[in-house]
Amino acid sequence: MEIKRDYYLDKLIRKKDNGFIKIITGIRRSGKSYLLNNLFYNYLTQIGVDENHIIKFAFDSGSDLLKIGEDLMDLDLLSGERLVAPKKFLDFIANKTNNREKFYILLDEVQLLKSFEQVLNGFLRKDNFDVYVTGSNSKFLSKDVITEFAGRGDEIRVMPLVFSEFLQIYDGDKEDAFAEYQVYGGLPAGALMKNDEDKMNYLKGQLENVYLRDIVHRYDIRLTSELEDLLNILASGISSLTNPSKIASTFKSIKQSKISANTIDKFIGYFEDSYILKRVYRYDVKGRKYIGTPYKIYFEDVGLRNARLSFRQVEPTHLMENIIYNELRFRGYMVDVGMVIKRENINNKDIKKQLEVDFIANLGSKRYYIQSAYSIPSIEKINQEKASLLNIDDSFKKIIIVKDRIKPFLDENGILTINLFDFLLDKDSLDL
Repeated sequence: MEIKRDYYLDKLIRKKDNGFIKIITGIRRSGKSYLLNNLFYNYLTQIGVDENHIIKFAFDSGSDLLKIGEDLMDLDLLSGERLVAPKKFLDFIANKTNNREKFYILLDEVQLLKSFEQVLNGFLRKDNFDVYVTGSNSKFLSKDVITEFAGRGDEIRVMPLVFSEFLQIYDGDKEDAFAEYQVYGGLPAGALMKNDEDKMNYLKGQLENVYLRDIVHRYDIRLTSELEDLLNILASGISSLTNPSKIASTFKSIKQSKISANTIDKFIGYFEDSYILKRVYRYDVKGRKYIGTPYKIYFEDVGLRNARLSFRQVEPTHLMENIIYNELRFRGYMVDVGMVIKRENINNKDIKKQLEVDFIANLGSKRYYIQSAYSIPSIEKINQEKASLLNIDDSFKKIIIVKDRIKPFLDENGILTINLFDFLLDKDSLDL
């Protein structure tokens, strides 16, 4: 079954022939290669591009490496100590192209090419080359793209399937689909599997044999047990405030480990650079400033999070919050956790109380304050969810997303309450 990634394909089509290197980033197994080498390749042939003018090369493919005289077994791609020789690759490209006609260059996992920055900058000087590359590590974070390619790198970030994409390939109604999605997530290969055991084994295998293995080799990590324990702790605490010092105390008291807060912070950075998870920092709404710690952790894919915990902690409230966070990022929002100070006079004492806003979503001049509530069965729960929103003085939209089956409605304070499916399946739902 073909998974349509129209959102990303449309982005590639819009950016075609724009003079920039199109850099497709994201966690491994999120569908970057399929997007580039199947969906976009098919688009090019459908609009009449000669197949001989589309050069595809994957730097993690043994058969492709043999074409340039490299042997996958002789390389050390994980640690980066023995990468693909640029001269062999450039000779291959020179033999496939000329200076007169248009060529589309589609390169997979290009960070495995030694001196790839210089090679790609050389391609930028060729007016008849339109170049597209994929990458899966920190070399392809936005700040590096801008630096390495002097403003001529155009990033397309690919995530695992969001719920609306998953629903397109699921044979059943949206309630059943969501129950499946919140357990197994949206890695495309896993989403296409029909058997629960196969899905569990696939996700566990990706974590152990791909993501963690990559990190250990790339950063030459000796504290592998601590690295794995840290990922367990972070997976258990999604949507909860934490910081490296707090985690270090947990290691000391429970694991009898002396791992430092600095090492923990470094390890979390490695997870981020591999797109496994994301730190989301707090923003003081009234003070208009960021607060460094504590922060929240959300996983790029909830299935990977659940797999890390052997599917023993499937917590609907926290998973729903993680899914909402990923949906907001998919739509292009910059997302923070909000903090609002509420002052109360109790017994003639000025008391400060910190209230939390689950998400502050910013896109251009738009801002939304969003609360995630799995259910609001009582007036007390409704008031609890509204408390922080009612203490925000500005006029930006305030929203509560609930799993309860309700129709969207605005209350007398202008707070919009909408159903989770209305939000996930309608990209314009925040503006209802």
